[in-house]
Amino acid sequence: MSKYILVINPGSTSTKISIFDGERELIKKTISHSLEELAKFDSIISQYEMRKKIILKTLREADFNIMNLKAVVGRGGLLKSIPGGTYEVNQKMIEDLKTGVQGEHASNLGGILAFEIAKETHVKAFIVDPVVVDELIPLARYSGHPDIKRRSIFHALNQRFIARRVAEEKLKSRYEDVNIIVAHLGGGISIGMHSKGKVIDVNNALNGDGPFAPERTGGLPAFDLVKYVMDNNMTLNQVKKMLAGRGGIVAYLKTNDMKEVEEMVNNGDTQAKEVIEAMAYQVSKEIGGLSATVKGKVDAIALSGGLAYFKDFISSIKERVSFIAPIYIYPGGDEMQALAQGAYRVIQGKEKAKHYE
Repeated sequence: MSKYILVINPGSTSTKISIFDGERELIKKTISHSLEELAKFDSIISQYEMRKKIILKTLREADFNIMNLKAVVGRGGLLKSIPGGTYEVNQKMIEDLKTGVQGEHASNLGGILAFEIAKETHVKAFIVDPVVVDELIPLARYSGHPDIKRRSIFHALNQRFIARRVAEEKLKSRYEDVNIIVAHLGGGISIGMHSKGKVIDVNNALNGDGPFAPERTGGLPAFDLVKYVMDNNMTLNQVKKMLAGRGGIVAYLKTNDMKEVEEMVNNGDTQAKEVIEAMAYQVSKEIGGLSATVKGKVDAIALSGGLAYFKDFISSIKERVSFIAPIYIYPGGDEMQALAQGAYRVIQGKEKAKHYE
């Protein structure tokens, strides 16, 4: 019997949808939203009805009957901090997605769209491993000042998907039985210690922590940052944009196009080469530091994300951390597959859906 799952992944200017039969992808569509179309809405949440209509229209055009669905799963948004796993969408989650308890983001639409479409087809709606997954151990929350605590905001969906793959395919073990360091290397970089099924320590990949990345500063010297902000009379919004959007490679090399940066390196640009080497150096330091959290008992290291295609960058990291554990490379990322698998584990009874409160 077929187990069709609709996967919905809203982005700022697009909505990706897929139909999976179990773990096999049958239909894959990317629906683009023009700037003119989006300009009609005063908030991301108000785009909900428009995106829902287009999703349903696209599925009809693909000759798929939504009444054949077994489940609908959406990308998790900026909810309250929660442990990882698959969550059934409930009314409390919908309220928090709409109000934006930790901020407004296109991914907030994922759970809402999944819930409304699932309601029409009388099936359950889920989200899987949103960016606010928080499983930090108490020691990892210390920042150095009691008024400031370290927070867990990272590429949880991709990281846990990759960690499960490594555990099952390479280590022939359960995710819950091994220690794996996963580095998601994209526009932002997050590096997490997956220990016995939980991400016990990870850098905050959004708000200025960890290695610098193509568009993000990572951690900056605290006093110098404060002085820079005061000297330039910066607003909070300006600081946020500097930390996430205008930092890292963009600040050093004036581009966020990593293919262009790779060409610069290959053409002998010494500044570009040193900046990339510095980014690899910082990633390696973060991986090395995380190995101490499990006293060196690391079973594997996984490098994923778009930057995993950058051979010189990856080679530099491997040279520095290969002594810790075997390294496995998974270029890019497959969020749709990760979402579908999260819902499918629940449908199969391999995992129990969690309750959002």
